[in-house]
Amino acid sequence: MKFCILTLGCKVNTYESEYIKERFENSGYEEVKLTENPDVVVINTCSVTNQSDAKSRHIIRMAKRNVPNAIIVASGCSCQNHKMSMLDLGVDILIGNKDKSKILEYVEEFKTDRKPIVKFYDMSNQEFETMFLKSESDKTRAFVKIQDGCDNFCSYCIIPYMRGNIRSKDIDLACSEIDTLVEMGHREIVLTGIHTGSYGRGKGYDLVDLIRRISKNPKLERIRISSIEITELNEKFMEELKHNEKICNHLHIPLQSGSDTVLKHMNRKYDTKYYEEKISEIRSIRPDISITTDLIVGFPYESDECFRETMDFLKRINFTKIHVFPFSLRSGTKAEEMKEHFIDDKIKKTRVREVLELSNELEEKYYKKFIGKTMKVIAEYSKDGTYSGHTSNYILVRLNKPVEEGKTVEVTITEVDGTVVNGMVENID
Repeated sequence: MKFCILTLGCKVNTYESEYIKERFENSGYEEVKLTENPDVVVINTCSVTNQSDAKSRHIIRMAKRNVPNAIIVASGCSCQNHKMSMLDLGVDILIGNKDKSKILEYVEEFKTDRKPIVKFYDMSNQEFETMFLKSESDKTRAFVKIQDGCDNFCSYCIIPYMRGNIRSKDIDLACSEIDTLVEMGHREIVLTGIHTGSYGRGKGYDLVDLIRRISKNPKLERIRISSIEITELNEKFMEELKHNEKICNHLHIPLQSGSDTVLKHMNRKYDTKYYEEKISEIRSIRPDISITTDLIVGFPYESDECFRETMDFLKRINFTKIHVFPFSLRSGTKAEEMKEHFIDDKIKKTRVREVLELSNELEEKYYKKFIGKTMKVIAEYSKDGTYSGHTSNYILVRLNKPVEEGKTVEVTITEVDGTVVNGMVENID
C-alpha cells in the first residue's frame, strides 16, 4: 500500500512525521506524493496562527477531494484546537497531540472495521510520548525531539494549551537515538522541542547534561539547538558554549518585541535590558556567532513609539536574521482580553515589511563578514541538482563543484549577493 504525509508547522511536527513515515515504511508501505494516489494520507497540522489553521483545513479538504478513496488521518495542534470543526471535515482518523506514535495501528484498525477513529486527551498532565528514529530523509542533519509542552503561557500563544505540560525524553533513550542516527551517517544533530531549553526539568538532568553526553561521540560533528529562550542561557550553558566546539556557532533566541511595554503585556519573562546583556555575554564568548530571532509585530498596545523602540533594539542587537510575524489572535489566550488595544491590519503589514527589509540588510551584512574566509561546510544535495551546505553558523553556501552529500569540506566564501552566498571548495578528501 502507498502512503503520503503532509506536514505543517514546527520542527517538532517534522520529527514526528519522520517517525510516522519510518513506521509505515517498516510495515511495507511505500511513500508517494499526493498526486500518486496514496491509500493513506496523514496530515500533521499546525495551529500557531489563524493562517496555520486555515492552511491545515485547506490541505485536509484537498486530500479528500484529490484522493477520495484514501484513508485520511488528521493529527496535531489544529486538530487539538478545533476538534468539532475538524470532525465536520469528515476525516477517517482524527487525533490531537497524543498517540501520533500509534497512527499506523489506527490505520490498520480502520482498514478492518471501517469505523471512524477519534482520540483526544487532556494534555495538561501527559507523559512524554516516546518515539525513536533510526534514520531520516535528510542525510546531513537529523532532528531529534527531546522535549514537549510549555508552561510559559505567553499571552498571545495557544501552544501551551495544545501541547500541554513540560515533559522530556529520557536522557539514556535520547543518547541512544542520537548515537543510532550518527551511525547512520548524520553528522549534525538538531535538538528540538516546544520549549527545548526546559529539557530534563524535574528529572535530575538538563540540556547541558545531554549535550555533554552526546558530544563524546567522535562521529558527531555538530550539535545545533533549534531554539532556546534567553532566560535559559544560564551559567552552566554559557560554560558549555565556551568550551564545547561541537555546539554550533548559531543560536535562535526568540525576542518577540523590543519594547518593554509590549513584552510585559505579552507575559514574556525578561525585559530588553536583560536580553541585551545576555547577548553581550554570548558574544564575549563567541564574537562571530550568528544570532537569529522571532518577532511579533502589531501586538495589542504596540504604539508607533513601541514599534520604533523595537526597530532601534533590533539594530542594536544586530541579529543575523529576523523571522517576523503579524500578531494573530488565538481564541482562549489572554490577548483576547486586549481587544480595545488591537492594531489595524494595514499597520501590521507595514511593520512586517519594515522589519523584513531590516532583516535582509542585517543578513547580508553578516554574511559579507566572511568573504575570503575558509569555513567547514557539510554538503547537501538539493532537488534542483545544485550542491550546497551549511556552515556551523548556519550560512547556506552554494558550492562551485559537486560534493558527496554528508561530507564535510573546507569552503572559501567568495561572493555574497543579497542573502545568497557562494563558496569555492578547497579540498575533497
